[in-house]
Amino acid sequence: MKQENLSLGSRREFIRASTAVTAGLVAAPFVLTGRSAELSPGDTIKVGLIGCGGRGTGAAKQALNADSNVQLVAMADAFESQVKNAHGTLKNDREVGEKVKVENAKLFVGLDAYQKLIDSGVDLVILATPPGFRPEHLKAAVASGKHIFCEKPVATDAPGVRSVLESVAEAKKKNLAIVAGFCWRYDFARREFFKRLHDGMVGDVRALYHTYYAGPVKPMQPASARKPGMTDVEWQLRNWYNFTWLSADGLTEQGVHSVDKMAWAMKDVPPLKCTAVGGRQTPNHDGNIYDHIEVNYEFVNGVRGFVVHRQIPNCHGETRDYIIGSKGNANIGGRRSVVELTDMDGAIKWRSGAADRDMYQVEHDELFASIRDGKPINDGARMAHSTLMGIMGRMAAYTGQEISWEQAMNSQERLVPENLTWDMPLPVAPMAIPGKTRFI
Repeated sequence: MKQENLSLGSRREFIRASTAVTAGLVAAPFVLTGRSAELSPGDTIKVGLIGCGGRGTGAAKQALNADSNVQLVAMADAFESQVKNAHGTLKNDREVGEKVKVENAKLFVGLDAYQKLIDSGVDLVILATPPGFRPEHLKAAVASGKHIFCEKPVATDAPGVRSVLESVAEAKKKNLAIVAGFCWRYDFARREFFKRLHDGMVGDVRALYHTYYAGPVKPMQPASARKPGMTDVEWQLRNWYNFTWLSADGLTEQGVHSVDKMAWAMKDVPPLKCTAVGGRQTPNHDGNIYDHIEVNYEFVNGVRGFVVHRQIPNCHGETRDYIIGSKGNANIGGRRSVVELTDMDGAIKWRSGAADRDMYQVEHDELFASIRDGKPINDGARMAHSTLMGIMGRMAAYTGQEISWEQAMNSQERLVPENLTWDMPLPVAPMAIPGKTRFI
C-alpha cells in the first residue's frame, strides 16, 4: 500500500495550507468534474460502503436517512462475513431497508475490495475500515472523483497524514466533499459552546484539560483463538485495534475525539510541541498498543493543553473537557452532557443541555445537503491536523522525547506495510519502551 510523501516543512506552512483549504471552500466557484460533482436534486446519489463493521454499518444507515433520493448500491470489506452481516442488517432495517439496492455482484471482498467498489459506479463512498487503510482509500476515492464520508482518525503515521493532505488538496480542486467523522464538530450544543468560547465569553484560553477514561474497546484475542493456518495479516486485521499500524493506538483512535476538541478550542492552530507519558498495565498477548497515555501540549503564548487517555477495565470512567480562561471557565460533559461557561466564581454565564439532534446523523445531513447545493463541505485540513496531534502525542509517549510539530509532520516512520498481501509474513513490532524506542 504505497503512500506518497508530502514535505510540508514547517508548522507555519501547514497553517498556511490549512487556511488556504478552508478559504478556498468558501471562495471557489462550482466546478463540474464528473458525475459525482454534477449531482442535482433530481439525481439518485449512489453510495458505497467500504468497511462493514459496526461503525460502517451505522454510517451507512445515517447516509440513507440523510437524503430522500439516495441508495446503497455497493459494499466492501476484507472479510466476507462482515459484508454479509452488514448487508443483512441494513436490508432488514425498517427505516432504510428499501434503499438498500446492493446486487450480489457488488458485494466485494478482499484487500482490493475498496478499489472494486470505487470503480463500480458509486457517487459517494463511506470510509470506515481500520484507520491504517484510510490514506490509501481516500487517495483512490478522490482520484476517481467520489464524494467522501471519512471516519476518524485519517492515518496512523505521518506519511499517511501527508498523503491525506495531498488528497484533500486534490478534492478541493475537484469540488468533492470530504466530511470527517470527528462527530462533535456536528453537535449543535458544542458548536454554540465553541462559538461563545471563541467570542471571548471566558476571556483568553489559558489551559485545557481533556479526559478520556474508558474500558478496553476491542480486547486482543488470546493466541489460542488463532485458527491453524491463519496468516499474520488476517490475525492482525481481526484484532486490528491492538496494532499501531492499523489503529494508531487508543489515544489516536478513540482519545482523538478529545484531541480534536482541544484543537477546536485553539481555533485549529497546531501546538508547538508536546511531551507525554504512557505504557501498558494490562496483558495484551502479541498486540503493541499502550493502554494509557497522558500528553502535555504547548501552544503559543504559553498555553498548555493536557489530554489523558486510559482504556483499562474496572477504573474510574470519565469523558470531559475543562477549559480555563482568563475571565472564567468552560466545561463539557458530566451529567446530562452539560455544556457550560462560567465566570471565575462559578456562576453560570451560559449553559446548554444535550443537542436535540443526533450528531452522527447531522454529519450526513450536512454532507448530502452540501453536495446537492453544489457547495461541498471539505473537513480535510482540520481532520488531518487533529489526527497528527494524536500521533504526535503517541510519538512522545512511545519515545519519551519532546516532539515538535515540525518533527511530527516530517517523521519518516512508516507503520503501514506496503504491498499488503494475505500470505506475507508480518512480524509484530515490539511494545515501545520510552528512552529506548527511537523517534524516526
